[in-house]
Amino acid sequence: MAFPSMKRYFDLWLARIRSLLKAAQGRPVALVVLFGLSMLNLCSEWPSDIARPAFVDTLAAVGQWPWPRNRLASLIDAIAALKPLTIGLDIYMPEPDQTSPDKVAGNLPKTAAALAAGLRALPSHEAILARSLRAAPTILGAAALDHAAFATSTDLRSAPILVHGTDPLSHVQRFDYVLGSLPELQAAAHGQAMLSVALEQGVVRHIPLITGLREKLVPNLPMEMLRLATGSSAIDVFADTSGVQPVGVADVLVPTQPGGDIWLHFASIRSTLSRYVSTRDILQGIVDPERIRDKLVLVGLTGAGVTDMRTTALGELVPGIEIQAQVIETIFEGRFLRRLNWLKWAECAFIMTFGLLIIWYVPRPRSRFAVFIGVVPKGVAALGISLHLLNLLCCFFIFMRFGLLVDAASIFIILSAVMGCFLSPALLRGDEQTRTEATHAQGRDGGR
Repeated sequence: MAFPSMKRYFDLWLARIRSLLKAAQGRPVALVVLFGLSMLNLCSEWPSDIARPAFVDTLAAVGQWPWPRNRLASLIDAIAALKPLTIGLDIYMPEPDQTSPDKVAGNLPKTAAALAAGLRALPSHEAILARSLRAAPTILGAAALDHAAFATSTDLRSAPILVHGTDPLSHVQRFDYVLGSLPELQAAAHGQAMLSVALEQGVVRHIPLITGLREKLVPNLPMEMLRLATGSSAIDVFADTSGVQPVGVADVLVPTQPGGDIWLHFASIRSTLSRYVSTRDILQGIVDPERIRDKLVLVGLTGAGVTDMRTTALGELVPGIEIQAQVIETIFEGRFLRRLNWLKWAECAFIMTFGLLIIWYVPRPRSRFAVFIGVVPKGVAALGISLHLLNLLCCFFIFMRFGLLVDAASIFIILSAVMGCFLSPALLRGDEQTRTEATHAQGRDGGR
């Protein structure tokens, strides 16, 4: 006997909720959508200080990679003869060269003792390469790792970094291990630097200029090359409690994100192919010296089959050396993209202001929007598209004019969801009204 009364009570409760929602005209749902999505959007970038083509023929002409270190030494000597400002090697060599004379001697049979003795009297390939590294303005690359592996270490021989202000170590990307070159080679080169890049779902969008190696700050390759090219003894890092501000060397200051990284305004690989020089041409001495003189030269692997390939924000798969080159180019041209700390708060303020305005104004039965919906129900889609195009155009203008990265996608998604809370019922009412009018018209026609 109690079940019918409970059912009636439940039906009355549902009816009251429906009447309240009808009177509110979708506002509660829209408010939940606005605040919920805005919080998710804000948390996605919560501040850290708040809790919470000729070159592909080289391998055929010179030999497969990795080359013997004495051949790499010949390449460095050939580049150095053309008087570059600095030579950055996007290469690390943590193990001895197994083609070195002493290594070959160790694999010879006992019957070749005389030959083995003669080979051991020759300089090792590491000694030859070290001599070339010392004579040229060279910098060796190193790979940052967050786990121990064969030949990794916990330190890297690098130029000092002078911190001005608060220690930014807690803000930068940090690693516990590094895979660098042999100590003999590190001691001969004029600098060591990290080759790490930041990946977002496999895509490179920004590059760190400095990296943390345990309790030490170390430079990445572009900044270390600039340091050597300018003859500076150290790299300057300016920081406060929010993180890294600029990173500088000599009279160059590079504005960074709080993590010491910069967003790259990528150029298409098609527009940069002309700056590649084949190693084969260098070794054969057929390169125009003006292409090298007083330039910053990067040496690395390119071509099909190499593992050091990265996807850029343009969707292009490029050699890792290309990304390092574009960082240097960005610094020289001063064409920086920035995602400032206050931008996320400004975006959230805009979304909340515009969203609350929509929630307050759109459901009003006598508002111009309501009248417009009643007269032209299908015009809502055109209005929504126009507003979103205006949003995209404004964000694109800010990007092109000021180099600021505005999150147009979040604005689009959140405000579309809020508008959808009202537009869907409005469109349904419009369709229902159209069907009712059609039914009445048929009734009148039938009456005749």
